[in-house]
Amino acid sequence: MNLLLRGPKNKNLNTQLNITGSKSETNRLLLLQAIYPNLSLKNLSVSDDGEAMAKGLGIESGTVDIHHAGTAMRFLTAFFASQEGKEIILTGSKRMQERPIKVLVEALIQLGAEIDYVENDGFPPIKIVGKNLSKKKVSLPANISSQYISALLLIAPSLQRGLELELIGKITSVPYIKMTLALLDQIGVSSQFSGNSIKVLPCKSVKDLTITVESDWSSASYFYSLIAMSDVGSNICLSSYKTDSLQGDSILTELYTFFGVETVFEDDLLYIHKKKSPEKDSFSYDLTNAPDLAQTVAATCFGLGMSCNLIGLHTLKIKETDRLVAMENELTKLGAKVSITDFSLTLAASKIHSEEVSINTYNDHRMAMAFAPLALLRPLKINDAEVVSKSYPNFWKDFQQIGFITKEV
Repeated sequence: MNLLLRGPKNKNLNTQLNITGSKSETNRLLLLQAIYPNLSLKNLSVSDDGEAMAKGLGIESGTVDIHHAGTAMRFLTAFFASQEGKEIILTGSKRMQERPIKVLVEALIQLGAEIDYVENDGFPPIKIVGKNLSKKKVSLPANISSQYISALLLIAPSLQRGLELELIGKITSVPYIKMTLALLDQIGVSSQFSGNSIKVLPCKSVKDLTITVESDWSSASYFYSLIAMSDVGSNICLSSYKTDSLQGDSILTELYTFFGVETVFEDDLLYIHKKKSPEKDSFSYDLTNAPDLAQTVAATCFGLGMSCNLIGLHTLKIKETDRLVAMENELTKLGAKVSITDFSLTLAASKIHSEEVSINTYNDHRMAMAFAPLALLRPLKINDAEVVSKSYPNFWKDFQQIGFITKEV
């Protein structure tokens, strides 16, 4: 489905939206619930990724196809490797079969796992024969995707001797690791994170517990971008959010003050308010701990006619697409002057083109959603717009509620 998106004529926005649970928290908690079935979960993410994770966890043998769900690929690899007696072939989409899994597989093999590559060395699909993993010490590079690390930490309490994980080098995406450990702590699992060492103690059972998943901060980012480009006085209210969030992307509350956006919490509601216009015309930020915000922030800066320099983006090359190349391609279409390296994106101040442009999404939900707020400034055609279902199926409906006009073309 290709979608023509037009923003409302009145750029003074005012609406309230309900956002479903964090995809990151949901996938972690679903795995923990599979290990400890007496956990009850509320406000789970309504997304393709969450559905793929839940469905995969319920399969006893045979082939598990997680399609585009990268988190599910990493988490299920660790889960099935630790489930004694289960035999699974874990596979995904064509792009998923191009995304590396070797670092995680080798770490699991260090613990005693039996995993073989079905086709290409280092990549899915993989054949997993579940084992009782009796070893507890493992090391892996610290600058990899935090999902590899979290995958190991999530199965750690179910292992016979727990886990001692040594990270080599500078750690990437610390907030996501801390999220995983905080969720373990919430269900009663003891852990210690000191320097580059993480220890998780074994835990045979946990108490009955109901956990309500906080709404997704990554989903909130698109409305921060929208408010930043709207008129002063605009306001969007989102539910349900916490001031003490476990999600790294909650840094939005601080980051978007640069663009004149104020955040106010009231009970579980989050008010995003355009207080003033940006006072500076250049923005620099290290997004090592929140790389999923990179596309949104770059689009915001472009929409505001600002220059920006974003670093800490090395993990973006192995996402649903090479996000740095994709951003360079699509922003350039709109008139931006962009340069990228393997870990950065630099944008010169420039104005958006007036002629109609089609934005390609590269099977990447965040490409569609990051560019959507720019339709407040001029109509955009979003190709394969349904890709948003990976994390936010109601995205276009929520934009319609704000006043955007959508038309299939």
